[in-house]
Amino acid sequence: MATWSDVELPTNEDTNTVRLGSVSGEESGSGLYQVDTLAKISNANPRLSSSSGSNWSIVVADKTVILFDQSYQTILLLLHFETDVDAIGLCLDGKFLVVCERNGNLHLIYVPYKKILLTKFFFPSLTGQYHVFLLIKDGFFHITNLALAKIETGVKKMVVVENLLYILDTEDVLSLWDLHFLVMIHCWPDLPINDFELTTECSSASMVICSFQIRFLPSMTVCYSLNVSSVSCLVQTKINMDTIYLVEGVCENPESRGEPVSSVAVRCFTEALPENRLSRLLHKHLFEEAEKFAITFELDLELVYKVKLDFVLEQLASASVGGYGQDVWSELVDEAKTNLMKITDEQYVVEYCLKGPWPTFETAEKMLNYAATQSSCLQIQQASARLATFFSLHGLENFNGIAWIEFLNCTDNLGDILTHLREGDIRGAQLLWLRYEIASEFDEQKLEAMLSAIPEDLSSEDLCPWFRTVFVPFVRRVLPAGQKILARWLEQRARNLELTEKGAWPQNGLNLAVLGLPSSWTWMKYDDDYGAEEVENLKSLVTNLRELLDLHCKYNCRLSLSVFEKGTVWSVAFFMLDHVPAPELIAATVENSILPYAKERGIPFDELLLQYIKDLLERCSSQTTTLFTEWEAKAVAVLGCMTDNDLMVDAVLEIMQKAVVPWSNVVEKLVQQYLEMDGPKQELLKESYRLMEIRKLLRGYGIRNFNLSNSTQMLIRYILKQDLPMSLDDSLTLAEVYKLPTTQINYLYLIQLIGQGKECMTVLKKLSTSEAECVVERLTSWARLQLEDKKHQMVIAQVMVEVLKYLHIIQKHDALKSMECENNLVMFKAIAHLQEDFDVFFTPSNYEDPNIRKQIQEHHITAYENTRGHHSSKGKAMTTPVVANDPDGKTKTISTEAGLRRLGRQLQRTEQELWSDLALRALGVGKVDKALKILRFAFGEHHYNTSTGKVLFTAAKRLCQMLEADVPMVIPDGMDLPAVIHNLACQAITVCHSDLLLDCLELCKCTQIAMDVYHQCQLSDNYGFIAKVTEKDPYSQWSFQDVFNEDCIVLDPVSVLPVQYEITNCLLPIPQDTKLYPLDCSCLSLCSNYLLPLLGPLSNMLQMLQECSQLELALRVLVNSYASCVQHVTSNVMDIKLVCLFLLLMFICTLKNSASVFCDLQVFNWRVVDCDLAIGLCMLLSKAEVFKILWKFIDNTWQNYDKILAVARIGANLCCLYEEAEEQEKFLSVITDAEWGIKLGKLEISIQPVFRQRPEMKSSLIPVLVKNRKITPDIMLQFCSTFGLERDTVINQYITTLLLLQEDEDRAGDPYMGQEEVQPLCLTDTLDQVLQVIPMLHSTSDLTSSLCAALFKLSPYNYERIEVVLKIIQAADENVTSFSISQAFGLLQHLKSYKRVSPPSDMENTYLLENDMLPNSLSDSRLPFHLLMQAKHYWKIISPEISEETFPTLLLICKLMKMSLDKLYMSAANHVFEKKMKPLILDQRKKGQSHVGNNEIFKMAMTMMKYIQCIQSPEWAAATAHKITQELPPGHEKTQSLRFCLALADAWLRDPNLEDEARAKGETFLTKLKLQFQRSATENTLIASQLNSPELLKLTGLPARLIVALYEHSSVEERCRDSGGRTYPDIHAVVKEIATVNSVDLLKIRNMMLEKWICKTGPAMTKSCPMDDAVGLLIPILSPLSTSAPRLTFCHRTRVLLCLIRLVDAAILEARLQIPRTKIQYYLKCYMFVSQLEALNIPYTVQSFLSSPKEGLVKGLWKNHSHEPQAVRLVADLCLEYQVYDPQLWNSLLQKLLGFNLVKLLFLHKSSVPLSPDQQETLYRTFVLLLKCPFLLNLDLIGIANRFTQFNLLAFALGTLLLITCTNKKAQHIQGFLSLYSPVIILEQVEELMNTGELAGFPSKVRCIFRLNVNFNSSTSISKLFKTKHFKHLKQFIMLSGQPDQVKDLVDYLISQNWYLSFIHSIIRCEH
Repeated sequence: MATWSDVELPTNEDTNTVRLGSVSGEESGSGLYQVDTLAKISNANPRLSSSSGSNWSIVVADKTVILFDQSYQTILLLLHFETDVDAIGLCLDGKFLVVCERNGNLHLIYVPYKKILLTKFFFPSLTGQYHVFLLIKDGFFHITNLALAKIETGVKKMVVVENLLYILDTEDVLSLWDLHFLVMIHCWPDLPINDFELTTECSSASMVICSFQIRFLPSMTVCYSLNVSSVSCLVQTKINMDTIYLVEGVCENPESRGEPVSSVAVRCFTEALPENRLSRLLHKHLFEEAEKFAITFELDLELVYKVKLDFVLEQLASASVGGYGQDVWSELVDEAKTNLMKITDEQYVVEYCLKGPWPTFETAEKMLNYAATQSSCLQIQQASARLATFFSLHGLENFNGIAWIEFLNCTDNLGDILTHLREGDIRGAQLLWLRYEIASEFDEQKLEAMLSAIPEDLSSEDLCPWFRTVFVPFVRRVLPAGQKILARWLEQRARNLELTEKGAWPQNGLNLAVLGLPSSWTWMKYDDDYGAEEVENLKSLVTNLRELLDLHCKYNCRLSLSVFEKGTVWSVAFFMLDHVPAPELIAATVENSILPYAKERGIPFDELLLQYIKDLLERCSSQTTTLFTEWEAKAVAVLGCMTDNDLMVDAVLEIMQKAVVPWSNVVEKLVQQYLEMDGPKQELLKESYRLMEIRKLLRGYGIRNFNLSNSTQMLIRYILKQDLPMSLDDSLTLAEVYKLPTTQINYLYLIQLIGQGKECMTVLKKLSTSEAECVVERLTSWARLQLEDKKHQMVIAQVMVEVLKYLHIIQKHDALKSMECENNLVMFKAIAHLQEDFDVFFTPSNYEDPNIRKQIQEHHITAYENTRGHHSSKGKAMTTPVVANDPDGKTKTISTEAGLRRLGRQLQRTEQELWSDLALRALGVGKVDKALKILRFAFGEHHYNTSTGKVLFTAAKRLCQMLEADVPMVIPDGMDLPAVIHNLACQAITVCHSDLLLDCLELCKCTQIAMDVYHQCQLSDNYGFIAKVTEKDPYSQWSFQDVFNEDCIVLDPVSVLPVQYEITNCLLPIPQDTKLYPLDCSCLSLCSNYLLPLLGPLSNMLQMLQECSQLELALRVLVNSYASCVQHVTSNVMDIKLVCLFLLLMFICTLKNSASVFCDLQVFNWRVVDCDLAIGLCMLLSKAEVFKILWKFIDNTWQNYDKILAVARIGANLCCLYEEAEEQEKFLSVITDAEWGIKLGKLEISIQPVFRQRPEMKSSLIPVLVKNRKITPDIMLQFCSTFGLERDTVINQYITTLLLLQEDEDRAGDPYMGQEEVQPLCLTDTLDQVLQVIPMLHSTSDLTSSLCAALFKLSPYNYERIEVVLKIIQAADENVTSFSISQAFGLLQHLKSYKRVSPPSDMENTYLLENDMLPNSLSDSRLPFHLLMQAKHYWKIISPEISEETFPTLLLICKLMKMSLDKLYMSAANHVFEKKMKPLILDQRKKGQSHVGNNEIFKMAMTMMKYIQCIQSPEWAAATAHKITQELPPGHEKTQSLRFCLALADAWLRDPNLEDEARAKGETFLTKLKLQFQRSATENTLIASQLNSPELLKLTGLPARLIVALYEHSSVEERCRDSGGRTYPDIHAVVKEIATVNSVDLLKIRNMMLEKWICKTGPAMTKSCPMDDAVGLLIPILSPLSTSAPRLTFCHRTRVLLCLIRLVDAAILEARLQIPRTKIQYYLKCYMFVSQLEALNIPYTVQSFLSSPKEGLVKGLWKNHSHEPQAVRLVADLCLEYQVYDPQLWNSLLQKLLGFNLVKLLFLHKSSVPLSPDQQETLYRTFVLLLKCPFLLNLDLIGIANRFTQFNLLAFALGTLLLITCTNKKAQHIQGFLSLYSPVIILEQVEELMNTGELAGFPSKVRCIFRLNVNFNSSTSISKLFKTKHFKHLKQFIMLSGQPDQVKDLVDYLISQNWYLSFIHSIIRCEH
C-alpha cells in the first residue's frame, strides 16, 4: 500500500453558514451546519482512524501516522511504519506518542524532537490471551490474561458519559447502559450505525455507511443528515458543543461511487443558526462580536450585557480566589458598573449587586448603595445590615468577596453561629447572636445543637460572661422548657472543667454551673419544669462545688469532684489527712484544718480521727509491699491528736491489728506506752497485744492469713518443720495463747532434733518435771517403735540414754517410775553400746529375751578366753591393746578385759558377776592390787548398781577370809589393807540390794573394828602395815560420841588381826556360794547354829585388848559381838544360859577396868562433854564429891550456857538417881536459865543480868524482849509461862510496842537492831502474831484502850498499819466508844482503793506538826484517815478531791460517814462546771467554734445535770443550776441550762408541802427565770442562724417586732434573687422557734405583714413563706369580694397572684384559682393591664377585660387618655401584646413616646456627669443597642463616640470608633483619641464596664487597638502602664508580636527600672 505522504492544508478564511452541496452529498434535516475542509491527504483506499485532544489531532491511514495541531493548521509529525498501525496514544499534552504496529512492534516517540525513543517487540499471543500495561500518574497497572479477541468480537466502540455507557457492537447496533449496574436502558436495533460521536447540543452524532447523521437523544430523531463517502470515520474527541470532525475518503471523480479513494479529507461541522451562533459567541466570551452579531440580527442586546456581567461576576469570583492584582479587579468592577447602567431591569440590578463577590468592603458598600438608588426594598436593607455584621465579624483586612456572598446568602443564622462555635470563635458567635434575631426559630433541638457545638477547649472564662448575661436569660425567656437541657449541659461541662481547666478549678466550675440555677424570682414554682431532675442535679453540683471551693480555700484541700461526691464529710477529712506529706505535719494539719472542719460539719472529732486511723490501716495494710510503713507513723501521729482515752485505746488496738509485722519502732513504742497505762480497756489491750505477738510470730514464718481456730496443730507442725532457732519457743507461745498442751509440741520438736542428730537435752531440761516425764515417756515409746522397725539407728538409742538419765534423776523420789526408767535406760544404753562397740544390734524385744542375751554373752566370753589363752602362750598378755581407730580407747574386739567389761556392762546381770569373777580370780592368785583396781572400776562406773554392792561385799568378805587364813598376797607399798577392806564394805552397803543390807552392815561393823584394832597396832615391817591414823574424819567426829580418847599400849598386828578377822568371818558364817532367797541373810544374827565358833576367837581377842589397856576397844568388840549373839540366840530360840553367862562375865569385867581408868573425871574438861560417859563415871564416885565438882564447874563457867546446861543435866540426872529432890530443883532451875540463855543468845539477847535470879526478877527483861524484832508471841508466852509472869500486862505491852515500834521503824529505822540488818516483819505476820496472842488474854479492855490511843498516833496515811490496829481492836471484841469500828473499817477500805488527786493541804501539815508526826511521802497519793474521821475537817479534805472520776468513791465515803449528800452533789456539779465545762466553752468562744456536735460538752452537761438532779432539796438544786447558768456565756449551753433551771423550779413549786413564803419565793424565781430563758433562747436562735446582728439582738425582748424584722431581713430578697445555690438563714424556722419560745401568735403577725407588703406603694419583692400558709393567706385576697381592709386594688391582687405563681405548685394553683395552668401567665398579664386601667380610673375587671375587643379598647384609650404618659405607655404595651398595627396609630404613638421621653435611647441627650448607676446602666444598654443596630453603616459613629466621651465613658467611645468602616478615617480618629486620654483609665473601664460578655469581643478589640497604637518609641507611654495590672498583658503582647524595635524599647525601659529579671521570667513563660 502506498504511503500517505502528500498532505494538503487548505485555507479557510471565512465561515459560511450555508449548505455546501459541493463538499459532499445531499444534506437533510432541520439543522443548519457549516462544513469546512481542514486537511487533505492523497492516496487510495486507506484504512482510517482518527482522534483529537486538547491541543492535538491525529490521523492514521494504513501505515502512516500524521499529527496535527488542534486546528489542523500545522503538521507536527509525519511517520511511516512497516505494517499497518493498529493503535496510537499521546500523553503529557502531546509530547510523547505511542504507536502499536500490527507486527507487534511498540514505538515510543518524543514529539518535539520527532525521534523514536524506544521500539519493543511483543510476540503475538497464540492463545488469544494478552497483557495490558497501564502507565498512570501515580503508578503502574498490569492486567493479565485479557482475551482481546473475544472482546473485540463483541464490542466495536464504547463511550462513557457520566453514569451512562454507549456501546456499539460488531452488528452495528447502538445501545445505552447504566454504568454502575450494567443494565441496558435503551437500544436502537433498527438503526445500523458504523460509528458515532457525542456532542453537548444535539446530544448524539452517528455515522452510517454513506450517510452522516446528527440525531437527538434519546428519541434518535434526525437533526441533520449528509451523504458522505463509504470510506470515512469520526474523529474521537471529548464531548463538546462546537464542532464535529469527520475524516472522509474522496474519489477523483466525486460522481462515481465505486471508484477507489484517491485522497482523504478532514472536515469540520459547525452549527449555523443565529441564536445558536450568538450563544456560541457568548459562550466563547466574544462579547464585542456578540454585541455586533446581536445588533446585526436584531437579537436580545441586554442578554449580551447580562452574559457579560455574569462573566465579570465570574472574573470577580476568580479574582477573589486567585488573588489578582488591584488593577485587574478594579477594571472588572468598572466594567460591571458600566454594564449595569445599560440594563433597565431593576430587579436584575438589585440581585446582581447583592450576589456580586465584590473584592473589597468599600466596593460592596458602594454597590449596595447603588442598588438602593435603583430600588428601595427590604432586601437591600437586610444586605446592608448583613454587610455591617460581616464587617464587625471579619474586619476590613479580612474581607473576601466569596466569603461575603456566602455570608449574605446564608439563611441559617443559627447554623452560622454554630459554625463559629465549632471553630472556637466564641466572639464571632457572640456577635452573630447579638445582631441576629433567632428567637422565633429556637427550639429544644437547636438548643442541644448549640450546646454541642461549643468546643471542649473553649475557656470557661470566655464562656461564663456570655452565658450569664445573654444566653441563659435568652433560654429562660424564649424556651423555658430548655432549661432542663441547659442544666444538664452545664452540669456536664462544669464537671469536665476539672480536667480541661485544672488551674482555676473548682471556681471555674462553680461559676459555670451556677448559671443554670434559676432564682426563685425567675423560675416560678407553677412551671412544669420546676424542680426537674436536671435542675436538682445541677443544684446538687453547685452545692458540692461550693463545698469543694470551701475546702480549697479554707483548708487547702485539693479534692477531685468525683471523689468528693462519692465520699462523705468524713471521707473529705480523710482526704485532707491523706495528703499530709509527713507525719510531723499531722498535728498542725489537724489543728488548722481537721478540727475547724469537724466543728463546722458537726463531726465528732475523736471519732473522726479514730475512723481515719481505721480507714488508713485498712487501705495500707492491704498493700502487697511491706517495705514502707510511713502510714504507721502517720496513724500514730493522728492518734497523738486525739483526746478521748477510750477511743485512743481503740485506735491503738486498730494499729496493732493492721501494723506490718515485725512492728516498727514507732508502733512498738506506742503499744508499750499504752500497755503501761491504766484504763477499763487495759485487759483488752493486753489480750490484743498477745494476739499481735502471735501474728508477728507467724509473719516470721511467712504466714500472713491463717485460720488459727481450725488448724492450730497443723500450723505448729509447720513452724517446727522450719527448724529455726525460735521454732520451739514460737510453737509454745502459740500453744499458750490457744490453751493447747505443750507436751505434744515438745515431743514433736524433740523427735525432729533426734532425726537431725542435734542435741536435745537442753530443750528437755527446760521443761517442768511433769511435762518432761510425759515427753520422755512418749519419746521412749517412739524410740522403741523406731528401733523395732528400722535397724542400726544408733543415734536414737544414744539420745534415749541421755534422755532417760535425765528422767531417772527427776523421778528418783518415785520408786516405781524410777525403776521403770532405769530398766529402759539400761536397755537403750546396752543397745547403743552393743552396736557401737561390738556391731551387735538389739531390738528392744530381742534385748528383753534372756536367751538371746545369754547366747551373745557366751559367744563373747569364749572369744575372750581364746584370745587370752593366745596371749598367754606368747608369754605376756597385753591387758589393754590399743586400736588405732578407737579414739576413746574402746575396741570392738573382746581380746581384753576392757572389752569384756564393756560387754558385761551391756548384758545386765552378768556384768557385775564378771567383775566379781575377775576380782576373785585375781585375789585367788594373790594379786590384791589388780583385784582392787577391778573393784574400784566397778564401783566407780556402777556405784549406783545393787549388783556392784554384791561384788564389793563378796570381795571384802574374801579378803577377810584371806587375812584370817594368813594367805600370802601381794600388797602394794603403803596400802592400809584393813581400811581398804572397810572401805569396800562401806561402798558395798551404799549400793547393795536391800536383801544384802544386813550382811553389809554386819561386815561394815566388823571391818570397822578390825581397822580400829589395826590402827592401835605398832609398826611392823613384816606385814608392811603403816601406822594408825590418829585423825578422825569429820563424819566420824560429828556422828559418834566416842570423842574421848584414852591412853593405851600398841597392839601386835600379827596376833590380833587374824583373830579379829576370824571373829568377822564367824559373824558372817554362810559361805559365798550358798544360794540365798529374798529376805535371807548370811550374818550371824539371822543364821542358825553358827554361834559356838565365835566364842573362842572372841575370848582371845578380849584378853589381848585388856592386856594392852585397850578397854574402850575391848568394850566395842564385846558390845558388837554381844549384840549379834543375843540376836542370834533370840532368832534361833536357843538355850542361852551358857552363852549369856559367858558374855556377861566378860562384859562386867571390862566395865570395872574402864571405871578405874576414868575416875579422875577428866571427861568434863574435854572439848565436848560426853554426858553418858560422865554419868557412868560419876556413878563410881561418892555423891558429895560429885555435887561439889558439878557446882564448882557451874559457878566457874561464864556464859558458856551449853556446858552449863550439859553439867546441870548431869547433876539433875544424878539427883534423880540419888533421889535428891531439893538438889534436883536447883539443877533444874539452872537448866531452865541455861536453856533461855542459849535461846535468847541466838536472838542476840543476854540473860546474864537475871541468870540464876528469882523468877520475879525476870520481868525486868520484858522491855528488852518486846523491842526485839526477832521475838515472837510464842517466845513471849513461853517466857511468861516459864518464869510465872503476869501474861496480860506482858501481852499488852508486847502488842503496843510491836505496832508502834514497827511504825517508828518504817519512819526512822529500828534503834534496837544491831549491826546485822534484819528484814522487818510484814503486816500480815504481825497481825497473825497478835491475833494468836489475843485469845490468851484474860481481859481485852486495857488492850483496847491502849490500841485506841495508839491508833491516832500512827501516821494517817499508813492504811496498812491502821488496818492492823483496827483488826486487833475488832478481835479484842470490846466496845469502843470513841469511834465506830465498822465505820472506820469501811472508810479504810474506800481509802485503800482511792488515789488522791489534790496535793496535801496546809491543814494536814498543821495536824502532823501538832501530833509530832513526820511528813510522809504517801500523803501525795493518800487521804488522811484521822482527819476524815473527824467531822470538822471532813469537807476540807473532800472538796478538793471531787471530780467525775473520784465521785463514786467519795459518794460512798459520804454515805458511810453520814455526811450531807446534797453538799457533795453541789460540789461535784460546781467542779464539773468550773474545771471542765466552763473553760472548754470559753475556749470555744475564743476560737469562734460552734457548740453543735460537741460530744464532750454534751457529756459534761449530762454529768452536771445528773449531779444536780440527785440533790434532794429542790431549792438547793434550782439555786445550784441557776448559779452555774449565770456564769455561762450567751449561746446554746446557756439556753439549755435555763431550760433545765425551769424544770427544776417547776419541780420545786410542785412540792405540796411547800410553805407559803417559800412558794412565793419560788414563783418569783420562776417568773424571772422564764423571762431570762426567753431572751436567751431567742438570742441563741439568732446566733445559731447567724442572724445575730446588733439591730436584731436589741429586739430579743420584743419578740413580735423581732419577727417582723426577721421577715424584712435582706437575706429574704437575696434568696429570691440568687441562683447560685448559696446557703441562707431559714427565716421561717427561726421565726417559728422564736414564736414558740415567746408564745407569740405568728398567724396574726403574718396577716399584718402581708397586708403591709401587698398594699405597699412602689415595687415590692415577694417575701417567701411556707406554701400552705401562702395558699391560705393569699388566695382569698384575689377574690373581688374580699372585705379585708384596707381596700385591695388590682395592683395588690396582681402582687398576690405573682406571689402565688412563685410559691405554689401548678396543681394547687390550678385547683384553687380555677385557672388552667397554661393560662396562668396570661391571667397575670391581664391582672397587670387591669391594674394599670384602674390607675387611670377606668373601671375594668379581669373578666370584662378578657371579653373586651382589644383594638377598640386601645383606640378608646388613645382617644381619651393620649395626653397622659402612663396611658401612652399602656397603649404601646397593649398594641404590642395584642398585635394592633394601625400605621396611623403607631405614628402618633411614637411621637408621643418621644415627646414624653419614654424612649431610653434619648438618654444620651439628657444625662450629665457624674452618672448615677442607673444612668451608667442605660448608657451601657445604649452601647449594646449600637452594636445591634442594623443601620450601623449609616450612623454618625464619630458623633456617638463624642457623646460617650462627654460622659467620660472612654471605653465605650473607643469601642464606637472601632465600628467605623473607613480604615484611614478610623485609624486617624483612634490615634487622636488615644493621644488625648490616659490608657489606664480606658483599660480600667474596659475591665469594669465591658466585662458582661454581651459585647461580643469588643473588650478584647479595645485592648488590642490600644496596645497596637501605643507609641513604643517613647518610654513615657510604657511608664503609664508600668506597675499596673495591665503591664503584664502589654509585655506578653510585645514579646508575641515579634517587633524588634518594640521589644528593644521595652527591654531598655525594664532595665532602667531594674526589672530585667521580670522580663526574663516573662520570656520563659511565653516560650512555654
